[in-house]
Amino acid sequence: MNFAPLLDVVAPIPLHAFTAMAALFLGIIQLIAPKGTLPHRALGWVRIALMLIISVSSLWIHGDGWRLWRNWSPIHILSVFVPLMLLLGAAYAHTHNVRGHQITMISIFAGALVIAGIFTLLPGRIMHKVVFGH
Repeated sequence: MNFAPLLDVVAPIPLHAFTAMAALFLGIIQLIAPKGTLPHRALGWVRIALMLIISVSSLWIHGDGWRLWRNWSPIHILSVFVPLMLLLGAAYAHTHNVRGHQITMISIFAGALVIAGIFTLLPGRIMHKVVFGH
């Protein structure tokens, strides 16, 4: 893995990518660690903060791809959808709706980090260069 291609691009792409990697790593820990504990709750709030940073920073990332509205492409729908789902997931946890919290947070992890992350590995993308080289 070579981070040079990521460090050579304009802001906020490095912030977005490094925050996403941290959220992915913490998400994996959250999935395998015991639930309902103080560390789980603390890491959960950290992950929420990271996901908010990812969502907000993505609003300033515009590729040459298909535009849905002005400079935003369909992937930017996640920039609005993820914070709403984070709020819902936190509300479920607060009201002890374990199943609702579980479904919401795993869905955010799978959709916004894993699936969206896989698309960043396509040839020609910056993360493809980071992971697989030039």
